[in-house]
Amino acid sequence: MAMSEGGALAVGAGYGDSEITFTVVMSCLTAASSGLLLGYDIGITGGLMQMESFLQAFFPEILRKMSNAQQDAYCIFQSQVLNAFISSFYLAGMLASLVAGHVTRTLGRKNSMLIGGLLFLAGALLNFTAINISMLIIGRILLGVAVGFTRLSAPLYLAEIAPARWRGAFTSTFHFFLNVGFFMADVVNYGTNTIPRWGWRLSLGVGIVPAAVIIVGAALIPDTPNSLVLRGKADEARASLRRIRGPAADIDAELNDIIQAAEEDKRYESGALRRLGRREYRPHLVMAVALTVFFELTGVTVVSLFTPLLFYTVGFTNQKAILGSIITDIVSLASIAAAALAVDRYGRRSLFFVGGVVMVVSMVAMAWIFGAQLGTASGMPRGYAAAVVVLVCVYTVGFGVSWGPLSWVVTSEMFPLEVRSSALGLSGAIGGLLSFAQAQSFVEMLCRFMYGTFAYYAGWVVVMTVFVAVFLPETKGVRIESIGAVWAQHWYWKRFVKPVPAPAKQSDGPA
Repeated sequence: MAMSEGGALAVGAGYGDSEITFTVVMSCLTAASSGLLLGYDIGITGGLMQMESFLQAFFPEILRKMSNAQQDAYCIFQSQVLNAFISSFYLAGMLASLVAGHVTRTLGRKNSMLIGGLLFLAGALLNFTAINISMLIIGRILLGVAVGFTRLSAPLYLAEIAPARWRGAFTSTFHFFLNVGFFMADVVNYGTNTIPRWGWRLSLGVGIVPAAVIIVGAALIPDTPNSLVLRGKADEARASLRRIRGPAADIDAELNDIIQAAEEDKRYESGALRRLGRREYRPHLVMAVALTVFFELTGVTVVSLFTPLLFYTVGFTNQKAILGSIITDIVSLASIAAAALAVDRYGRRSLFFVGGVVMVVSMVAMAWIFGAQLGTASGMPRGYAAAVVVLVCVYTVGFGVSWGPLSWVVTSEMFPLEVRSSALGLSGAIGGLLSFAQAQSFVEMLCRFMYGTFAYYAGWVVVMTVFVAVFLPETKGVRIESIGAVWAQHWYWKRFVKPVPAPAKQSDGPA
């Protein structure tokens, strides 16, 4: 690589093999940091649910069950009010996703991220000052709405601004920052867990920090050329593309592709969401629904959210349970970094297969250990408890190289411009609904089905791995506005999609 004018690293020449400029790097890092919001909230919530100061203030009945030696280990955290506290975030995110697609389309990707940052700041402040459960739930609703906006707009921004050759790596940074949020939350919880009475307030209040990062960052970065063209701002789109690709880049071909995609959008009178029901968009609709459903059925939402509870259930103290979560966070960050290096070299499908196998093996092993070793009134033997930590880490590796980053990569790149925001909004709404259902039901499932809960998720991972093998086309190295040709060449989806010229493919990955 050579340093070019304007501080860019020259990766190649021409459209699709363009420079990685300073603007691209900083804009992508800023957009990807939106993942901090979702990661921090999930991580903080998981730690709060076994934090003594928090339970003492809002859920004293759970604290009593934790000290009861005769209590069924699977049912310690069974509480409808606790379920409402957890799941209100996901329900709000689902409802926000229904409007976030329209807002992101009409106001732009960067403005949607800015709205999300402001709402998250308001929710964090409300939770920090909460004096009752109602204030906590209202604050979580604001946090959920914020994440509903950022989880749609940030991956979309990344996919549209990144050079085609490196799009997988850049888009996967959203999931990397999501896990940085996990790590940040667990470190904060580890420090506040021993603070009596007000430790929980500090955990919730630190959420102001990632919100401030998003607000400041979103105000400084350029909007994507795709979004600007779609809103009729062709001159601003050209300036944005010039800034993103570097002063020496030939941007005309890329800009023309974007303009053509926007003109295709204007040919239809029906709304983008209704347009998804047309036959030619059936593959996109199926994938928008299927990949989102499968992502939630990997079990990651409950494993991530309830990791401290799982570790507490198998016999760790509160502090050691949070420390176990920090270990899994580090493992997750390492696996996502590996995926970012591999996704544009080996492709999306290969990583889905590898991750699926690892996840199935670890979930089945956890089901066996929980079923054989976790008694009703006695703790799990120490060696097996340590094995659970190892298996959670193994699961984390499998998820971190596959469904974790790739769900954001594939869903943000596969849709044509004319339906991209609405399809991602639909995907976000479905994801929010399923996250809500799982957050509401996981503790009940653990209490009623016990170790069978892990076997249930393992079975779904088998199903989704087969689905990817049969129906998901490979999009490695294809320009984002040319991915329609990939659908047209797929053995099954070609019967629905209109034939288009073959896409130009880049080299198989970074040299």
